[in-house]
Amino acid sequence: QVQLVESGGGLVQAGGSLRLSCAASGRTFSNYAVGWFRQAPGKEREFVATINRSGGITNFGDSVKGRFTISRDNAKNTVYLQMNSLKPEDTAVYYCAARGGLSHSLAREYAYWGQGTQVTVSS
Repeated sequence: QVQLVESGGGLVQAGGSLRLSCAASGRTFSNYAVGWFRQAPGKEREFVATINRSGGITNFGDSVKGRFTISRDNAKNTVYLQMNSLKPEDTAVYYCAARGGLSHSLAREYAYWGQGTQVTVSS
């Protein structure tokens, strides 16, 4: 198993940037694929990005493609989500999640979740 803690959320103006971090502890981090998901009030949890165990394969949701990047540093047990050109519709609680094996874009495939970090983008 693995424990995850998100950080880096906050308030930013539209067009700005923010970098989220997902710090992991527990079993060997390199064994886990990691995904980022977000949930806005009254909406279902939405896929944002995934990264495989080695960091060589990434995927992005259509709404963030070209604006967000995901990376990982296994030596630091951390996955990052760099968010650029932020829009008000990016406002949500952002969660990182981990699973042993291949990455997935479906939230239900992930067994381990962080507590979430709030991102608010003002107009």
